[in-house]
Amino acid sequence: MRAFLQPVRWLSVVIAVSVMTACDRVPLPDTSPDITAEDIYAHVAYLASDELGGRPAASEFEIKAAHYIEAIFKKNGLKPAGKDGDFLFPFEIVAGVKAGPENGLSVTIENSEKEYFLNKDFIPLSFTDNGTFEGELVFVGYGIESEDLNYNDYENVDVKDKIVLALRFSPEGNNPHGAFYYYASLRRKATAARENGARGIIFVTGPRQSDEDDLVPLRYDRTPLRSGIGAISLRREIAEAIFAAEGKSLANIQQQIDEEKAPQSFALRKTYVRFTTDVQEVRRAAHNVAGLLEGSDPNLRDEIIVVGAHFDHLGLGENNSLAPEAKGQIHNGADDNASGTAGMLELVEALSRADEKPRRSLLFIAFSAEERGLLGSRAYVDDPNFPADRVVAMINMDMIGRMKDNKLIVHGLGTSPVWQAMLDSLNRDESFRFQLKLNQEGVGPSDHSSFYQKNIPVLFFFTGLHEDYHKPSDDYDKINTKDEARIVQFVQRVIRSIDALPARPQFTKVEEPQRRQMRGGFRVYLGTIPDYAETDIEGMKLSGVRKGGPAEKAGLKAGDIIIKFGDREIKNVYDYTYALQDARPGQEVDIVVLRNGQKVTIRMTLEGRK
Repeated sequence: MRAFLQPVRWLSVVIAVSVMTACDRVPLPDTSPDITAEDIYAHVAYLASDELGGRPAASEFEIKAAHYIEAIFKKNGLKPAGKDGDFLFPFEIVAGVKAGPENGLSVTIENSEKEYFLNKDFIPLSFTDNGTFEGELVFVGYGIESEDLNYNDYENVDVKDKIVLALRFSPEGNNPHGAFYYYASLRRKATAARENGARGIIFVTGPRQSDEDDLVPLRYDRTPLRSGIGAISLRREIAEAIFAAEGKSLANIQQQIDEEKAPQSFALRKTYVRFTTDVQEVRRAAHNVAGLLEGSDPNLRDEIIVVGAHFDHLGLGENNSLAPEAKGQIHNGADDNASGTAGMLELVEALSRADEKPRRSLLFIAFSAEERGLLGSRAYVDDPNFPADRVVAMINMDMIGRMKDNKLIVHGLGTSPVWQAMLDSLNRDESFRFQLKLNQEGVGPSDHSSFYQKNIPVLFFFTGLHEDYHKPSDDYDKINTKDEARIVQFVQRVIRSIDALPARPQFTKVEEPQRRQMRGGFRVYLGTIPDYAETDIEGMKLSGVRKGGPAEKAGLKAGDIIIKFGDREIKNVYDYTYALQDARPGQEVDIVVLRNGQKVTIRMTLEGRK
């Protein structure tokens, strides 16, 4: 709380051997066919144990969790519904980045050239373009442009075809509550440098920001590498030598910028820089786990109800941890989403062992790489074993283990006209009587969203965020297993009610509400839905547009790749985000998209957020 190339297939063959061997060794709890708090505790305690290392996608820990899920599918008689007659559904993700062999840096100061060393003196950044970048050097302060703050480090300098040197953070340091914070990310600074015509950007940690001469680690930020500019991190000692050749002090200039909140940019005329960046993606196979419980009615068994939950989490925290001080600690993800996975496993046991089998078929899918942008569910819906027109509904459980005050959140109510009456009727049962918080939307931050965008009715069950979300403290001893059992029993009733319908539930598209503007957020609303699963294209691909939103009205469509927004080139989702943050209501912009390989220009008048 996203069919791949042949290399994934051969890698999966290797992994499958270990799966077949390891599945026989998985210690399964002695659970009953009933949905109980004790059984939920047993599932969550294993999935959220340190032994599973936080279950990061495409890791040995993900495979261990997949073995456990697969073994329970097998034990309860589900049929393999993955790839090649297996329970596993492999798909490829970018698991990280590494420095290639071609990285290099030379700095010429007053005709004296010196070569520097990777990792010791400089590091390429994950979002750099690969290639060789050279030119005269220009200092651009913090590298920030902001019309709102009346601050522009590029205002009085010419950086076209040059290399810029920029300080990390902002005149307010790394203060997340400061006015500059939303302009201080390295990616945003790289975008600003590119838009001003620079060939490359070099970042340095200023003396007022850290006593240590820190380099920025080469760490994948889960977005395609291409930023349209070369980018490296440089040791401060080298930058100080460059300033000294000009008779200037980096520390003094930084102090002046910080105190006056005014740019101090200038050309470093005695220095010429040449650097080569070579950053390579590390691709690995991640795995969904899929099992089919065939329906009992020969006339309805071809119709499928999907029941899903993601089982991956954050490993040691990586980029999505909300506890930066806990770097390197296991994030066990008991609620997110061992709780939802446990709920799905309880439904497998209850429905497969029931005397009365469902009439329609049930497809149980444990998704991986949800935390990386719904990659597992996107991989499945883009290359399904069963055509989308056979799927009558998708039920998703994500973070259902921390119920408070009897409140249950259900998203997707507007995706079918049958949902409201069904939920109201089932909730009258004395066993439930939840305080239901119903949300109409089909698009959301979990795997049901991938199915909704394929025009499939969805319901998403959720008990809300809490103080342990995306932190190492999300542990199994905090799960409210008693109330989770009630939730899973309720979901079972929902599945039975869908199964009892004489005809499949009708799908309806939801007109999505606009969001209020948050501090540092967007002033305008377009209603576009980025496709985070596409990592091999230049631009920002849309997986959909919200019904009734400005984007839909203007003619933007799912599959469009936005390559220009006004006068700004769009290389990736970050460029698009920055363009929206800077846009203003009432502004007319031309949006250029690639549609079926052809450039299409769409003119829009931007609407303000309500």
